[in-house]
Amino acid sequence: MSIREATPSDLPLIASLVRELAEYEKLAHQAVATEADFAVALFGPSPKAHALIVEQDGQPAGFAIYFYNFSTFLGRPGIYVEDVFIRPEFRRGGFGRAIFKYLAQKAVAENCGRMEWWVLDWNEPAIKFYGGLGAVPMDEWTVQRLTGDELKNFAES
Repeated sequence: MSIREATPSDLPLIASLVRELAEYEKLAHQAVATEADFAVALFGPSPKAHALIVEQDGQPAGFAIYFYNFSTFLGRPGIYVEDVFIRPEFRRGGFGRAIFKYLAQKAVAENCGRMEWWVLDWNEPAIKFYGGLGAVPMDEWTVQRLTGDELKNFAES
């Protein structure tokens, strides 16, 4: 098993893995990002996110997308894990745990105050997995979102 930072040559793989993740999460209709979108976001002049590729014997087993956020209470950055996806044939092989450990080590090395992510409430295997890592659900918080027309309308108001 190996984990590496993604490169521009991974763009087709990243787009494919995102589509696989969207299918698994029953959200394929929302997965509209293109390779060009990922090229700008991950490798453009001002990258907004980072990607990891996990492989077994050179075969892509999965990926993670993460970015940095900031805690005003801690006065330190954090790592937000946007997505982790392990292909079904590689699950239960330690790949997910390896990605989270890699990111936790990165967070500690970079003096980050925390690492966070969301999980769909129906995804019981993931919730159990995260509990095994020592993660604590943040039940008292409610996610708020502006997207699409609502975001545009508000910005223009």
